[in-house]
Amino acid sequence: MASAARRIDTIDVTPAFTADDAAAFEARFDGVPTQAMLAELIGGALKGRIAAVSSFGTESAVLLHMIAQIDRGTPVIFTNTQKMFGETLVYRDELSERLGLTDLRVYRPDPKLLAARDATGLRWSYDPDGCCDLRKVEPLRRALAPFDAWISGRKGFQSGTRRALPRFEEDEGRLKLNPLADWDKAALDAYFAAHDLPRHPLEAQGYASIGCSPCTSKVKPGEDPRAGRWRGWDKTECGIHTAVGDDDPEQPSF
Repeated sequence: MASAARRIDTIDVTPAFTADDAAAFEARFDGVPTQAMLAELIGGALKGRIAAVSSFGTESAVLLHMIAQIDRGTPVIFTNTQKMFGETLVYRDELSERLGLTDLRVYRPDPKLLAARDATGLRWSYDPDGCCDLRKVEPLRRALAPFDAWISGRKGFQSGTRRALPRFEEDEGRLKLNPLADWDKAALDAYFAAHDLPRHPLEAQGYASIGCSPCTSKVKPGEDPRAGRWRGWDKTECGIHTAVGDDDPEQPSF
């Protein structure tokens, strides 16, 4: 008796979302308030498929509060580069408790990669792009593997390279949300006040944007909020994001 033809296993490599999908979401939610947009997506079309990525920086509490109001179980990813300010780690834990976040996921650099590529821990001082790729991009890529979409805290006012920021982007086959893309500093401050949210302890010391300790400095009056990041280097993003309109294939897209 002839046996049935064996079914060949296949791997579906079709991206979850395309640039056209991102454009469709951009049009669909044009003019929709941020909280309503997030509620519809987190609780509907993207339920179980989306995570938030947070640095727990100076403005992170706004977006995290919105997400917590919708679903406290939404996964929140934090990449601990092992070069973070101690104040950031304390703030992360305190804010997570305050908001009742129940699925905080902390990812760290691969120790084998660190041993091979940054054994002294000083790569930031001569190759900040390589350091960011090792300590931020690679861990985040692992963290996002289970998800089809993710939420970013980027805002258009933060620097000249972000002013054209859309609310929706395609990113390596995922849908990337920038819910606060069109929020300005006044709107953020008003939200902090209205909901009595705690500030990052380093903000009062002049740190307007906070990343890793070695590559973050205080911002001077009149500078872009992100001017204190990688000061002295021709670098504006860590590699998790590219500058808006930057299509350099050498720059990691998330």
